[in-house]
Amino acid sequence: MDKFDFNWCLAYFQKHGRALFGPRFTIHPGDHAILYKLVVYFIRHQAEADRLGIDLRKGILLTGPVGCGKSSLMTLMRTVPMPPYQFTVRSCREVGFEFREEGYGVIGRYSKLSYRGAAPRAYCFDDLGAEQNLKYFGNECNVLAEILLSRYDRFVSEGMVTHITTNLSAEEIEQHYGKRVRSRLREQMNLVAFSRRCGDKRG
Repeated sequence: MDKFDFNWCLAYFQKHGRALFGPRFTIHPGDHAILYKLVVYFIRHQAEADRLGIDLRKGILLTGPVGCGKSSLMTLMRTVPMPPYQFTVRSCREVGFEFREEGYGVIGRYSKLSYRGAAPRAYCFDDLGAEQNLKYFGNECNVLAEILLSRYDRFVSEGMVTHITTNLSAEEIEQHYGKRVRSRLREQMNLVAFSRRCGDKRG
C-alpha cells in the first residue's frame, strides 16, 4: 500500500460513529491528526508508520483529558475492514468488579494465550485509572497492574498486543501502578496523545 485516502477514512468513521453513538457524533477537525495516526496503525501502513515513529508490533496508549473522545475512537477502530487482529474493548472498572466477584482467576483470563495456535488475544483496557484497588476475601490487589505486567511478558514471548485509553499522565501512571508498569507500557505501546487543552466533547 503506497498511500490511502484519508478523506475517505474520515467519511467512513463519521458514518460508523453515528451508527454506533448516535446522529450527534462528529469527528472534530482538531482530532484529525490523532485519527490519522490511529488509521495508519490499524491499516498497517508501514511507510507512514515509519515516518510517524509508530511501531506496528506494539499496541496503542491513547491519552488525553476527560471527554476528548478516546474511548469512541478506539471503539471505531474495531470497524476497520479486515484488521490484522480483532481486539476487545474492556472497561477497567468492569475488570475491577470482576476481580471483586471472582478473584485472582480474572488476572489469568486477561493474560492467557488463545487456544489452538491462534494469535494472542488483544484487548483495549478502557479508562485506565478509573478502577480502584479492590479486595477479594480481604486481600487487596492492584488487578490492572498485575494484568498489564502479565501481558507484557506475553508481548515479549508471543507478541501479545495491548491497547489502553487513560486520562492519566506518565507520572500518574507510575504513582498508581508503579515504575515497573510505567516502564513496560513504554516498551510495549505507541503513545498517541490528545492535547491537555482539549475540551470535553460530551454534552
